[in-house]
Amino acid sequence: MLLPWLLAACASVEVREEPRPLLSDATFAAPSRPIDGDRIFDLSPAMRAYVEGDLAKRIKERGIQKGLVEALSERGQLRLAYDSGGTRDAADTFEGRSGNCLSLVIMTAAFAKAIGLTVRYQSVEIDETWSRNGGIYFNIGHVNVTLGRSLTSLRFGQLETIRDTTIDFLPPGDLRGQRSQDIPERRIVAMYLNNRAGESLAAGEVNDAYWWVRAAVLQDPGFLAPYNTLGVVYRRHGDLALAERALRTVLKHQPENRLALSNLAIVLSDLGRRDEAQALEVKLARLDPTPPFYWFERGLAALRAHDNARARDFFQKEVDRAGDYHEFHFWLAVALANLGQIEDARRQLKLAIETSTARSDLDLYSAKLSKLQGATQTH
Repeated sequence: MLLPWLLAACASVEVREEPRPLLSDATFAAPSRPIDGDRIFDLSPAMRAYVEGDLAKRIKERGIQKGLVEALSERGQLRLAYDSGGTRDAADTFEGRSGNCLSLVIMTAAFAKAIGLTVRYQSVEIDETWSRNGGIYFNIGHVNVTLGRSLTSLRFGQLETIRDTTIDFLPPGDLRGQRSQDIPERRIVAMYLNNRAGESLAAGEVNDAYWWVRAAVLQDPGFLAPYNTLGVVYRRHGDLALAERALRTVLKHQPENRLALSNLAIVLSDLGRRDEAQALEVKLARLDPTPPFYWFERGLAALRAHDNARARDFFQKEVDRAGDYHEFHFWLAVALANLGQIEDARRQLKLAIETSTARSDLDLYSAKLSKLQGATQTH
């Protein structure tokens, strides 16, 4: 399995050496679009109009910090929606009124800066969460943002005492008791760039993925996650020696990093060094005998072999240990439907819809459920 991080918390051990020797610009064509992490907080004309219009009015009524917080709330002016489907900069998040936690944090910070509030970013420790896209598995982390004192409150006719207020786009129950760590803005930018690299990989855009992850490495050389993504990019591009170097950089600082170990085992196998690859596989099995998607992959294999009963049992194991991931419910529904257990399949599809966090998945599952309900009614 190829496992680049989509978004990761701060690594407890960080890279210290110069990253440029790991880069190989000459082997890649120019990117298809500009790669510029410095612009992700830029306000679009529509955002500026909102700041000067609706937001300014709300600030005069509620105060500079409360005005922004209420606008960002679930039922506030902006009507924001969480969507795990992709990472966006501030302008694109505002235009779509949706984004993943990182996108929403970036947009919030952009507005806060525009009205003179200070911002501070936190990486939040959450239970290990995974997703997959385009045959690539992603380990998902979480960040939030804290709004501090006003720098230019008199611009809005305000002179107020402001306490730090943290804005988080996960439900409070999901964060109770979770530890957080302050991270610099350059880390937020590097996370954005690393996310875009992973998303480009999932879309088959290997060339663009290189330039995104290259920018992430240079933006914050001390951030470990992009080096793993760089290794996956090189492997997808056929640059196996470079992939090995990038992945060994991760393992130099985190010898038991499961993502890097898994990816390096694949690279060593590609290089024909099976003994070394098997040694890493043994180490991985010791660290985690049933890694994320372990039963899921076996369920898919059983479906391909037309063994729906075994597929159902494998998918059920994944649902039992990670019932909040939509795809496990969906594929369990597929196996159940193939077995003629239509009512059970419908229940699983409804759970897939309830746990889905991407609009594209929600539309797919809703369409499948409608089709299954129609088939039931016809029968």
